[in-house]
Amino acid sequence: MTIAQDVLAETRLWLGTPYRHQGSKCQVGCDCLGLVRGIWRALYDREPQDIAAYSPDWAESGGGDALLEAAHRHMIPKDPAEAIPGDMLVFRWRDGVSAKHLGILTSPDSFTHAYEGHCVMDSALIPQWRRRIAGVFGFPQ
Repeated sequence: MTIAQDVLAETRLWLGTPYRHQGSKCQVGCDCLGLVRGIWRALYDREPQDIAAYSPDWAESGGGDALLEAAHRHMIPKDPAEAIPGDMLVFRWRDGVSAKHLGILTSPDSFTHAYEGHCVMDSALIPQWRRRIAGVFGFPQ
């Protein structure tokens, strides 16, 4: 199996996990970062890095672009046109603000993410989501 196939298989296990800010446990609770952290732990048997506690508005108050910076440190940057299922998507809500949301591309037209107020779910990668993609990253081998 390829790393992308491993990512997709693990991602499917998280579907339905309740949304919980700062959570990262499959079928217990997670946020979008926790989903990616949990997948990372399943693949590599460790955290990608230590994660300090963070508030729901961390991106608005923290400055910098912490999610993109961490993705560049730990993952393989890709051109969005070369994204394949199993890649991580990083979203920016609007120009000039830090990227704040993560998901896993599951098909050319859908992705899985932990959606606040809901759960880990599949969503269509409609134009409103596509135009918010700030980066695409592959998981390392």
